Amino acid sequence: MHHPLRRGTARSRPFVYFPLQSFSTTSSSQLPLPPKKVSLSRNSKTLPKKGTKSLVIKKDKRGLGERGRRPAPGERRAFRKRIVLSNVNALEVPGMQEISAENMYDGRLRGHVLGLPGPVVDQLRAVEAFKPTQGWGMFSRPGFLMRWETLEMGKMVESMSSDGSRRAVRTILIGEKGSGKSMILLQAMTMAFLKGWTVVNLPDAQDITLGHTSYAPLPSSSPPTYIQPDYYAHLLHQISTANPHLAEIQLSQQPLSVESTIPIPIPSNISLARLAALGASDPTIAHSIFNLLINEILAPGRPPAFFGLDSLAHAMQPGTGYTAPNMKPIHPHDLEILSWYNGFLSGKKELRNGGIVMAATSQSNAPKVPALDVALSQLEGDHTTPAGQVVAKQERNPFVRYDERVFAALPSGSPKIQVKRLEGLSKEEARGLVEYWARSGMVRERVNETFLGEKWTLSGGGVVGELERAVIRMRV
Repeated sequence: MHHPLRRGTARSRPFVYFPLQSFSTTSSSQLPLPPKKVSLSRNSKTLPKKGTKSLVIKKDKRGLGERGRRPAPGERRAFRKRIVLSNVNALEVPGMQEISAENMYDGRLRGHVLGLPGPVVDQLRAVEAFKPTQGWGMFSRPGFLMRWETLEMGKMVESMSSDGSRRAVRTILIGEKGSGKSMILLQAMTMAFLKGWTVVNLPDAQDITLGHTSYAPLPSSSPPTYIQPDYYAHLLHQISTANPHLAEIQLSQQPLSVESTIPIPIPSNISLARLAALGASDPTIAHSIFNLLINEILAPGRPPAFFGLDSLAHAMQPGTGYTAPNMKPIHPHDLEILSWYNGFLSGKKELRNGGIVMAATSQSNAPKVPALDVALSQLEGDHTTPAGQVVAKQERNPFVRYDERVFAALPSGSPKIQVKRLEGLSKEEARGLVEYWARSGMVRERVNETFLGEKWTLSGGGVVGELERAVIRMRV
């Protein structure tokens, strides 16, 4: 039997037909699209195969209302700057004295903590003198320590109020972080309120230069100067609320003389408090009302004035958050409110009835301004540290670019500006402060010489902020 392959015949193969598409002149864009692949979605309810594990993540179908509402504009900032001045859980200190116009310069009270009267607390809150980082909410009532700098300030305020010399004092507070610069500024405002002075406070220069308020160029100003209507309105509200004696002082100028600067009629018998409230209600006229109010405050026969500012470095930095028409940052000195304050701080503008112009620097939140460091060092001159080391004043570095406008605002060698450097507390003052904390229930350890010496050394020689951290806030 012969096999077919042995005879050399070709092996039979199956015939395969390839389907051919017919020729067409129709473009490919008009042809039907290919079918899409079917894919399982995340929310597919298809059960997994038997014996396999799968991760099923359910989508959160809750609405925004169930999670919580979004914070309103300005709500976060209000919560961040919220001030709590009392604590119902803190112990009340028995026999705690209150500061008054009669004892604010009494040297026997050095090292004691004095409480603030209720009306003065409302006035200080109105001008935003309290800071969230000062620990007010740990005690039953607000108070401050009578340190050596406080007594010197009280003697100066008392002498200026009693002798009627109408002299003006311009002071810049400097020092390391936590040395109590903002607290000395608050104490000075407290004494000014007790003596019936008019207090105008710029609580934080960063709020002026940050760039979150409305601004506009001042008409017919050369070089261009910019005003901030909303900030002026807020400042006028502070002045009218914190200075109740302005309700008894009437406008001295005739209404006809101010119609050219204020587009609304001004009554002839309006009080200064009502005038400030009028400007606070309408930001469009707040700048004109503010200028008129300051002229009335400085008119002859008025009480002395106190002008304060905190965070001086923000008012001396090279630029702000505002932009000029040429798309360049506006200099802080081109803002009308800071230009007004710098005029009184440098001595170019006079306090006709006397008073104090005080500015405080900040080390916790301040931009680096080399020109300000050199200007303050030259105004301070040579100084001695608590360790007895003499520190020479700083000179200009030829390799650093300085802002000349800072040196123009704070001229070197000016006798009108005093630079006050705050050091740590003495051991006697630290003892009085720690004993007050212990009577308030904030100190668990026994307060003795060993404990005080240890905490005073750990705080860098009695720096108030570090002493509070070592005694109250640090727990082992």
